[in-house]
Amino acid sequence: MKIKKKEIEQRMKHFETVCRDEGIKLTHQRIEIFREIAQSGDHPNAEQVFQRTRNRIPTVSLDTIYRTLWLLNDHGLVKTLGASRERNRFDANLNSHHHFVCGDCGFTRDFYSNDLDKIRLPDSVDSYGEIEATHVEVRGVCRKCVEKRR
Repeated sequence: MKIKKKEIEQRMKHFETVCRDEGIKLTHQRIEIFREIAQSGDHPNAEQVFQRTRNRIPTVSLDTIYRTLWLLNDHGLVKTLGASRERNRFDANLNSHHHFVCGDCGFTRDFYSNDLDKIRLPDSVDSYGEIEATHVEVRGVCRKCVEKRR
C-alpha cells in the first residue's frame, strides 16, 4: 500500500510538533527513523527499519533504532502490533484502522471499516480492565503465499 505524500507530510508534522512539545531532540536519525515508518504501509519491524534507514544513514545502529522506536511508542507517535513475544511491528498511522496479517510471511496492511470501528465488545471484556481502543487483526494468507502453496 502506497502512502499518499500528503499523509506522510501530516505524520511528519505531527511528529515534529510532539517532539518539540515534549522536549525531544529532533535529531537527523530520529527524523529518518520516523520517516521510514511514516512512509511505509507494511508496518516494519525494528530490523526492517534498521535495514531501510541504513541505506540513508550508514552509521545508524540497531540499538539506536530500537531506542528510538520505543521512545516514539512511549510518546504516542507509533503503535506496536503483534503479540509481545513476536517481533513487534511499528505503525505511524494513528487513525482508526484494522490490519490484515499473512500468517506465512508476515505481510501486514491497513484496512478501514466503519462497521468494525463500531464493534460492540462483550460485557465480560470490562472485567479485564478499562478499554482504550479496539482494533481488528485479520489473519490469513496473502496472495503471494497462496501462489507459493500452489
